[in-house]
Amino acid sequence: MDEATWRTARRAFPGPMWLAAWIAMTVPAPLVFFEGSHRWEEHQNVSTALWWTMGALPVLAAVVAARWTRYTGRRRTCSALLAATVAATLISGVFLGLSVAVYRWVIPLDGAADWWGVLSTGVLLAAGGAAVGHLIGLAGVRPGRPAGRHGYLIGGAVAVLGVLFAQLAVQLGAEGSTSQYDVIGYGGVGPNAGVPGEPGTLRLPAAGRYAILAVGPAPRNPDCRVAGVGLADRSAELVTIPPGDYGSDAASYAWVAWFDVPDSGTYSLTCRSYDEAASYLVGEVPHIKGAVGALIHWPSAAIWLLGAVPGLLIIAARYANRRKLAEPPTGSRRTATGARSR
Repeated sequence: MDEATWRTARRAFPGPMWLAAWIAMTVPAPLVFFEGSHRWEEHQNVSTALWWTMGALPVLAAVVAARWTRYTGRRRTCSALLAATVAATLISGVFLGLSVAVYRWVIPLDGAADWWGVLSTGVLLAAGGAAVGHLIGLAGVRPGRPAGRHGYLIGGAVAVLGVLFAQLAVQLGAEGSTSQYDVIGYGGVGPNAGVPGEPGTLRLPAAGRYAILAVGPAPRNPDCRVAGVGLADRSAELVTIPPGDYGSDAASYAWVAWFDVPDSGTYSLTCRSYDEAASYLVGEVPHIKGAVGALIHWPSAAIWLLGAVPGLLIIAARYANRRKLAEPPTGSRRTATGARSR
């Protein structure tokens, strides 16, 4: 591939604006839609999330093919159609591969998917979208580019929305990626969790890590402390982004904190929150598949920054374009220098 083709491929590659739209449509959108349209005890299947990716793929391919056609010249030939289709399909395949990686290793939702079938079908959808995009490019229709300060405003708005939806996407992704979890209580505090007559008493069967679960609408940020066999009074560690929807029709639970104990035995638990009637139950730690199981423990600032990245890229790209337009052409600088030397 010669330098001109590489330059065209770089220009046709989706910019930060399209990257932000792709991320929004393929990760937060399916998770939020499922959460709002299904009962809380239902778990999302990975195939239902991938439908959003498959729907967005031909649109992305059409945009890339239209840009490719515009930059290479609007030639109504079979070779031009083939080149635009191949380029757009390859570039779209990169985005499809990223989405597949997210749902295989970062947010592995319930159910199974025919991953090779997803990839092969995605290639066909991308090729079809690319062919349509080539026709759009021939017609001379070009997507608008935010000019002036609008680019910064759009980038700022995307960054704010990313901050708002990143934490929600991590939470819903962790809930959907949790293996079947049966709540087994070892004691707790509050009217809906404590053992009758023994509030705050824990009988833990083995050494290891245990979860503190908020019962129902109990606050997600309690100040809980544990003490007992070989364990001095110790604060439980809060979960930064508490996943929920655990339990059954009788009650729902959210994983809000955790602690370690050195041995089996009887321990005491105290939890304080702004709701004095709140209940907290101690049980097994939920097993969350994929990298999202670690993301729920990241600092909130890191998750917010991760969500703001697409918007920040839009702002950076707009700033770079403005600097480039403000610089005089290389030939003009050379002419001016030559004139001064004479």
